[in-house]
Amino acid sequence: MMGGGSDLDEAFRWLCKKGNGGDFLILRARGDDDYNSYVNGLCKANSVATLIIPDRAAAEDPSVAEIIRKSEVVFIAGGDQANYIRGWRGTPVETAINEGIAAGKPIGGTSAGLAVEGQFVYGALGDEPDDKDLPSEDVLANPYFKRVTVIRDFLKIPLLENLITDSHFVKRDRMGRSLGFLARISKDDWSSSPREGGVDEKSAVLVEESGKAAVIGSGRGAYFMKPTHAPETCAAGLPLTLRDVRIYRVPSGGSFDLKSWTGNGGVEYSLSVVNGRIESTQSRNHIY
Repeated sequence: MMGGGSDLDEAFRWLCKKGNGGDFLILRARGDDDYNSYVNGLCKANSVATLIIPDRAAAEDPSVAEIIRKSEVVFIAGGDQANYIRGWRGTPVETAINEGIAAGKPIGGTSAGLAVEGQFVYGALGDEPDDKDLPSEDVLANPYFKRVTVIRDFLKIPLLENLITDSHFVKRDRMGRSLGFLARISKDDWSSSPREGGVDEKSAVLVEESGKAAVIGSGRGAYFMKPTHAPETCAAGLPLTLRDVRIYRVPSGGSFDLKSWTGNGGVEYSLSVVNGRIESTQSRNHIY
């Protein structure tokens, strides 16, 4: 689970090792095969290839799904997660990826590729092509703002059930919008206690099958978030009020257990949103 920005050699070596030297497949909707030489330089894999699936027509092609089924490792590249949701959801591509997950094959992603890994996903489906990043202040001011499009059950990774994942976390100031996403998931009765894993740029979370995860990289690490109450105010056109969200920040070198929802080597604190403004137990302005 890589937060975007510079790719981390250690994360790719770890993922390759989990594939036992098998076929390593990079999936993307746009771009080229520049990952091939990079991964080949880090891994002893049987093969490294990139499969570009730009639209639903390509995702409906049975031969495309068959390529995915034959791979031992899948890595979803960055870009725009809306392309993955619009283009791959409900197609043989989605089915093939989930079959691999169910069979225990390792999967990874960076940036948009990380954003689609959780059970809940900010789909970016309300964005226009030239829209800038969805800012936290817009979500805090109105959690039902038209660009706040949250979907569920794209990928079915057991350890990421009941979880929304986000990338570029500190670099792009995504704490506020994450609190809004969590409030929406609760308010819309998708989960009574949703959780989030936010990963900063130049950071990665390496999750073992046991649920134990190591945080690596030179970024600000990872933020594991758990609301303790339902939102007090989460309605269209009104600023959000959501109190006492427990945060556990894990820096590089620390660890977190996704099953017990406990960490080591990190810092625990709480955030509340009151009328669209975030307050922290660390200090009013210290939310990261």
